[in-house]
Amino acid sequence: MSENQATKLEEMLHGEKKLHSTKFIAITSGKGGVGKSTISANLAYTLAKMGYRIGVFDADIGLANLDLIFGVRTKQNILHVLKGEASFDDIICPIDKNLFLIPGDSGEEILKFADKFNILDSFANESVVFEAFDYVIVDTGAGIGSTTQAFLNASDHIVVITTPDPSAITDAYATIKINSKNKDEILMIINMASRNQEALNIFQKIQNVASKNMPHLKLFYLGNFLVNNTVRGSTKYRELITKTEPYNAFSLNMEEVAKQLIAKVERNMLDTPKANFGSFLKRMLSYL
Repeated sequence: MSENQATKLEEMLHGEKKLHSTKFIAITSGKGGVGKSTISANLAYTLAKMGYRIGVFDADIGLANLDLIFGVRTKQNILHVLKGEASFDDIICPIDKNLFLIPGDSGEEILKFADKFNILDSFANESVVFEAFDYVIVDTGAGIGSTTQAFLNASDHIVVITTPDPSAITDAYATIKINSKNKDEILMIINMASRNQEALNIFQKIQNVASKNMPHLKLFYLGNFLVNNTVRGSTKYRELITKTEPYNAFSLNMEEVAKQLIAKVERNMLDTPKANFGSFLKRMLSYL
């Protein structure tokens, strides 16, 4: 990494050192097409606007596309780091104030690097932003594949997104059931609902079934988003609606979801060991 680039990153992060652990929040879904990546990107921007230093890790291996949603081009990604061809700081892509993209790989070659822990150790002490994030939003793939599951297992919190579509609800429940083996709490967002009550009804039905079959698991409702044509347009034109239209209903709802999420996560902040992006990747790779 060039000295100028390192200095620029330090300046963007105000030269501050973290006093607490980075928290990793995985955004996932049982099936594709439910708006997972759009929510991940806009949630990250909203948290950054609130003053938190946010990393967004594109962990949808095989379909990594957050660079398109953010409207940026990236030349290197996490695979180059695991290969030893780039440092962590080399691949970081500044998006906005307090917001940084950690590009994922659009292929599945990352699966070959499950034993490359030494590479992570080699750049951990040299990275400018390795421990700089307050939160990292992990945008995973949809479904219950082994790679997606590795990212979910490694994350501190899981947010499952579904729509009112019956198949999406069924797949969301399957995702919840599998992850209940490793998590005592899972968060939920209902997207593309026709009205708020419909979304709440869907959550309550899932919650009722889960309580009978997984009594140890707590489901927490973060909120919902209604069908919104403006959101579709912003995705098409590679714009963040929370940035371009901060008073849109979606943007206002996202602020409430972000506040709910922060309140839930920070409640247990002191109970978890210190972690950074390197320890997260080690945990993830150990599950593969």
